[in-house]
Amino acid sequence: MATKTWTEGRLKSFITSALRSGYNRYPPKYEILKEASVGKMLNKDTKRIAQHYKCAKCKGNYPAKKINVDHIEPVVDPKKGFIDWNTFISRLYCKKENLQVLCNTCHTKKTQQERKQRSKGKV
Repeated sequence: MATKTWTEGRLKSFITSALRSGYNRYPPKYEILKEASVGKMLNKDTKRIAQHYKCAKCKGNYPAKKINVDHIEPVVDPKKGFIDWNTFISRLYCKKENLQVLCNTCHTKKTQQERKQRSKGKV
């Protein structure tokens, strides 16, 4: 049985994915969610009672499936790109002051702006 060697890009992607997966259990993430909680309300989509959270940007209230815990300062700097693993890890596992709850729409807009910045930096 032949084993394939991983490219540098594939290894980086694998490590990034594993680190982000671990972040899903990171306590400050849940502290921010708790602080953004506005209580249980009727979910307009499902017509069921669900926990809702306030978006830090648009101030709307959204159920859990429509929000993201976002890094205020991006994990990968849009101007510099990936620096090194120590920087990536320290930015991913940051203090809660660098985290915010954003609705999917606001999070998508912020992510698109960061991508535009990143692509401007590449020549």
